Order: sequence, then structure tokens, then C-alpha cells
Amino acid sequence: MSFPGKKVCFMTGASGKLGREVALAIAGQGYSIFFTWNSSEEQAGETLEQLRWVSPESQMARCDVSKAGEIAEAFRTFGHHFGRLDLLIASASNFYRTDLLEVTEEQWHSLVDTNLKGTFFTMQEAAKIMLRQPFLSRMITMSDVSAGLVWRNFAPYTVSKSGIQHLTRIFAKDTAPRILVNSIAPGTISAYPGREEEPEPGLLEKIPLQRLGDPMDIVGAVKFLMESEYITGQVINVDGGRMLY
Repeated sequence: MSFPGKKVCFMTGASGKLGREVALAIAGQGYSIFFTWNSSEEQAGETLEQLRWVSPESQMARCDVSKAGEIAEAFRTFGHHFGRLDLLIASASNFYRTDLLEVTEEQWHSLVDTNLKGTFFTMQEAAKIMLRQPFLSRMITMSDVSAGLVWRNFAPYTVSKSGIQHLTRIFAKDTAPRILVNSIAPGTISAYPGREEEPEPGLLEKIPLQRLGDPMDIVGAVKFLMESEYITGQVINVDGGRMLY
């Protein structure tokens, strides 16, 4: 493998509002961006158009991250365009309510396969590339503060996010010292699709900073981890103090 040119980021989940802000911020740090999308081609195209104003060589590919074969194919496409991988952002995710006693197998697969299985196989493919490189690289997963809370009507979702945090620690230990692996756990971010409704009544009363999160709060955490060289296996809660309750 060759390692020419500028730094490169592979990102899942970049076509939504939050993901787009993160991708644009990374591009602004001098990275080329390769991102995947699944169901929102128009939004993905808009993201790519904006990215190319900052990073003209950026690319995208369709990928259902609940299927390991499609993830592998996305990385093959990535390899046709880029000869190195410096940063992985694994943020593709499904989020919706599920009544505990009414959860269907289809809903379980939709949430757990996309969020947890997809993150695992994305990290696995990235690690295969990163461990062959002679320089330090990074992975950042997107989990959720719900991994440490008990939300009613969100069991498959919160289980998947808890699993992502454990995967983060496993990959951090197994790939050290070549790869730094950390997770960002957002609280309720105003730009998340489908999160206009609070997961529980009186949420703001349980956030010491008394506001929902903003995408730039997550961008700041990503930039921090991009610069750090001595943090791995950690979960950073970006939640306005929500976990203090």
C-alpha cells in the first residue's frame, strides 16, 4: 500500500445534518473525505457537493452498513480512490422507539444490525488497512449517553449503543499502539433526525447546562480526539452534564 497525499477520512453516516457538519469540519482540517450513504441519495449528494468546495477529491458510495458484504465492497471502492486511511468515523445509525413487549425481529435487525453490527464490520475493515500503515491512525465511534441510562421504549437502540462502547474498548486494546480508538456519546442533539420529541418528559430539567446539544458540540469533541495522541479506549460524553443525574 502506498501512502501519498493528504490525510483521508472514511465516514459512515455523513449525509444527515449532524454527520454533514462533522464531515465538513474534518475536511476543513485538511482531510479528503470518503463517506457512505444508504437511503438518502439527495442529502448525500448535497453533502458531497459541499465537501468538494473544501476537499475536491472527496467521494461517496452507497452502502447498507447492516450488511457486512456491502461494507467490504465500500472499502474496496475506497481503495480505488485513496492509498491511505488516517481516520474512521463510524456514525451510521438508526433511531426510533420500540415498545419492549412489541419489539419485532425486523425492528431488532434494523436497529442492532445497523448500529452495532455495522459499526463492528466497519471498524474491522478499517483496522485491516490502518495496521499496515507506518503512522498513527484513529477511529471514532458514535455511541450515545443512553448506553449508560435506562430509557423506556428504546431497548434495541440502547443495547446497540452500549455494545458500540464495548467494541470501542476492545478495538482500542487490540490495535494499540498503532490505532487510537475512542467513542463520542452525544446527549440529545437538536440536529438528530427524529429527535424533535424528547425521549422522556422534563429532559431539560435533567441537563445541568439547560439546553440540547448542538452539532458543533460534537464537532469540537471530534477535533479534540483528532489532535490527541495519548487517549484511547475512552467514551467522551457530550451531554451538557446529563450523566450527572
